[in-house]
Amino acid sequence: MHILAAGDHFVRPELIRAALSQELSRPGRKSPEFAELTLPWPHEPFGPVGAVAEASGTEDLLIDALSGASVCVTQLAPFTERVFAACPELRFVAVSRGGPVNVDLAAASRHGVAVSFAPGRNAPAAAEFAVGLVLAATRRIATADADLKRGVWRGDLYAYEEGGTELNGAVVGLVGYGAIGRIVARVLLAFGARVLVADPYADPTATAADGVELVELDALLRRSSVVSLHARLTEETRHLLDARRLGLLPHGAVLVNSARGDLLDHTPLPELLRSGRLGAVALDVYDVEPPPADWPLRDAPNVITTPHLAGATKQTAHRAAAITAAEVGRFVRGEPLAHPANPGVLVAGRT
Repeated sequence: MHILAAGDHFVRPELIRAALSQELSRPGRKSPEFAELTLPWPHEPFGPVGAVAEASGTEDLLIDALSGASVCVTQLAPFTERVFAACPELRFVAVSRGGPVNVDLAAASRHGVAVSFAPGRNAPAAAEFAVGLVLAATRRIATADADLKRGVWRGDLYAYEEGGTELNGAVVGLVGYGAIGRIVARVLLAFGARVLVADPYADPTATAADGVELVELDALLRRSSVVSLHARLTEETRHLLDARRLGLLPHGAVLVNSARGDLLDHTPLPELLRSGRLGAVALDVYDVEPPPADWPLRDAPNVITTPHLAGATKQTAHRAAAITAAEVGRFVRGEPLAHPANPGVLVAGRT
């Protein structure tokens, strides 16, 4: 078996190879042949390649690297119709991210290539980061830091009207209650917050057992002084928080988005911030990444921004490699995949 470890500068090829070697080492079994490819992300931004989104590298680069490979493990390589057509020996692609948006799944299925993904790989990291953004926004941490570095001692932040707010006793709304949202809820509950959840797929019995209250989205927005987004981006959730729904938030509410930029309609935000209707906005994701030079939020008050870093931990990279290596092991043994992206493609034994 020939395997391509198509890593990048985060989920590095050597991490993938080490995880695969550990997973596939069995007495009496011939070791697979490995090839490695290092894609340029994050030193170069990912983007659309062919008909797929959020990819790194080029189709030609990937086609050359896949020569003879029946399996590829990658985070961001662009698996397009052209790539699948040029690589007839390819049978399995394991994508080390929460959603295989860099793979044309319809083309993969047409060419008989099974695809898996790695849900939850960055859940602890993303949850911690979201809570960090909440704290930075509610306690004015980023504002105070920036001002002090330019020589301004913000003693006025102790004035009542400028003071921050505590999570203890606050009502915090989580939009989406998957792996990340559940961890965020546990942390917020430990702070003493009351946690509301809006998620049409959440199990009411499970949310009650977790100590959170499951409500409709509009009700969550009306009641929450802090709202954090954790939903997946679909056509149904695009601009889930539009101008109407943003207008439901209590005066001075804090809004955090570390999930997907297009969950949020950014157009109303500058005016909502200037008017004080929104107390602060903390963003790790954007409708355009990176935001353009004339981005309206650059000069809006009480905005905290980070460059899509929520999942950026060393542990995330190791988990991504381990999850995908386990899927390769299942593929090799002819077992059902744990996280199939195109389950209509059957996995036969490939030993």
